[in-house]
Amino acid sequence: MNPEDQRDLAQLLAGLRRDKRRQSGLDPRLTPPDTATAYRIARMVEDELGWQVGGWKIGAFKKEMQQELRTNAPIYGRVYAQMIKPSPVTVVLAEQCSPIPEVEYQVMLGADLPPRDRPYTAEDVSAAIASLHPGIELAECRFIHDEKFPPLPAILADGAGSGGISYGPPIEDWRQRDIAGQEVTLSSNGAPRRKGTAAASLDHPITPVVWLANELSTTGIGMKAGQIVSTGTLTGMLRPKQGETFVADFGPFGSVSATYS
Repeated sequence: MNPEDQRDLAQLLAGLRRDKRRQSGLDPRLTPPDTATAYRIARMVEDELGWQVGGWKIGAFKKEMQQELRTNAPIYGRVYAQMIKPSPVTVVLAEQCSPIPEVEYQVMLGADLPPRDRPYTAEDVSAAIASLHPGIELAECRFIHDEKFPPLPAILADGAGSGGISYGPPIEDWRQRDIAGQEVTLSSNGAPRRKGTAAASLDHPITPVVWLANELSTTGIGMKAGQIVSTGTLTGMLRPKQGETFVADFGPFGSVSATYS
């Protein structure tokens, strides 16, 4: 994929995101050939938009979700600052691009995790975390899920389906609590829909953040204090309908909500 085609795709994706539009399919000329090219274009999209990166999303951390998303490794994307809001959040369904609400733990960084030569450990990452929050990722995709849906690298270039984040109050004393084992439930308009745990989906919310810190380090990017990381879905993916309010109940750790008006 030559530099001109990469720039064309970055401009297309920035325009779709800026205008809250989506499209069916993608010109083969603009389809990234591999993951490295896709992530390079995602960085170009950031430059085209000129928006502040407020955080990151992680997806497909375990093999079950990797199979569903057609990948053999975890994926990541940028989340822009204006899309990160405390719960409760209301969004207009008609302005969302192929939306999917996902129940996730959110990690708030209190220190930078810059690129470096040696790998980050769980201890390094834990020390950089300021707080852990219950949350819902309001994932989006600029490509319509139809028969023309493009290959995964195009989705990675689009931020791996990044949209917004709704986060709740920090979980007190989270390092001393059973984060991994706590059952989380997702309901819509009061009806139970899904259940899950971090143990089954992530092992622990810190685990995918360690992966991301090392993945970004190899590309010379790094993470910054104040950024929030959405660590991966605990309850799979659902399609919202107009008027639905989704509530993610983390038991003693609190709850968060998102409404698609």
